[in-house]
Amino acid sequence: MIEVVRRGGRGGVWRTRHAALVATVLAMATVFAAAAVVAPLPGRAETPVAANRLEIRTARATHTFTVEIADTDAKRADGLMFRTQMAPDHGMLFDFKREQPVWFWMKNTYLSLDMIFVKADGTILSIAENTTPLSEATVPSGGPVRFVFEVVAGTSKRLAIVPGDRIVHPSMRRAE
Repeated sequence: MIEVVRRGGRGGVWRTRHAALVATVLAMATVFAAAAVVAPLPGRAETPVAANRLEIRTARATHTFTVEIADTDAKRADGLMFRTQMAPDHGMLFDFKREQPVWFWMKNTYLSLDMIFVKADGTILSIAENTTPLSEATVPSGGPVRFVFEVVAGTSKRLAIVPGDRIVHPSMRRAE
């Protein structure tokens, strides 16, 4: 049992023997909340995907990627700038928190990328393949999207990823 002691003040010395119980309840609540984030919906046979993993489900196969999440203005602004290499099974997922048209550019980005523009439910809207490194030309999403998944150029063609395929990640809601 944990005992917290406070000296001084108006009430003098006081102790609580319930701190261990409170800590246990808070820890359990955290575990249950974390499990709820990746748990599949009832009636679905899908295996949950971890927050640092992402799946692209095509007509032929399911492909798994390790992802970095860019979900703040600062992280989205930095993106993959100044990087000179990235593993073929890695990528960066930009989360804009709501669907909207977006435009990207390649300023200060040394890697050629495929930009996969994704609706809130995980459906791929469009793909910009083999972007030009260091270009300041804008690359539009082609409509409202919530996410952009950037991977090494050529990945979309190599894995036969096309608009209409699905991306699965805990931050994406399922289409009903």
